[in-house]
Amino acid sequence: MASADLLLHPVRLRIVKAFLGDRALTTSQLAAELNDVPAGSLYRHVALLTKAGVLQVVAERRVRGAVERTYTLRLLAAQVGLAEAAAMTPDEHAQAFLAYVAGLLADFDRYLAAGTPNLARDGATYRAAAMWLTDAEFADFLREIATVFQPRLANAPGKGRRRRIVYSVLLPAPEQPPADRGAGQTRRPPRVRKGRNS
Repeated sequence: MASADLLLHPVRLRIVKAFLGDRALTTSQLAAELNDVPAGSLYRHVALLTKAGVLQVVAERRVRGAVERTYTLRLLAAQVGLAEAAAMTPDEHAQAFLAYVAGLLADFDRYLAAGTPNLARDGATYRAAAMWLTDAEFADFLREIATVFQPRLANAPGKGRRRRIVYSVLLPAPEQPPADRGAGQTRRPPRVRKGRNS
């Protein structure tokens, strides 16, 4: 099974996201978090992700005669590889992105359903921005983001810490036809202040 097909199934995507933040979960804990997913279906998807090497068993113990396993996520295996992404057709990318956005919408719906939302209090935000960057400047931008982002991925759960999900989408704006380039792209002229005697 291709990584995109494996990872972007709605239930499997939720399972993968449940482990983000370097979490270790038993199937019982996972079932409690994804309590709207039938247990049989959840266990089948966990088994499939484990067989594919996306999840790994890090501990086992006997509970009332059954074996309870604790899993963690193998982060490098939980992504679509560059070669596979490059070989995907536009339709396949559209389907993959639809699954990604559907997962984001479902997460936001669950956030709203959990209680009265307060974006400032909860640290929730959604926004869009645009920047003019050369390829070299964009590479620098990505390195600077990684410098800020990567160390925090190693944070362990602790007092006062709340798991926060970060989604990212980076898109180049569509290229304009040559005749249109420059049209409508000038910056707003600076405001001229008039003196009292002008």
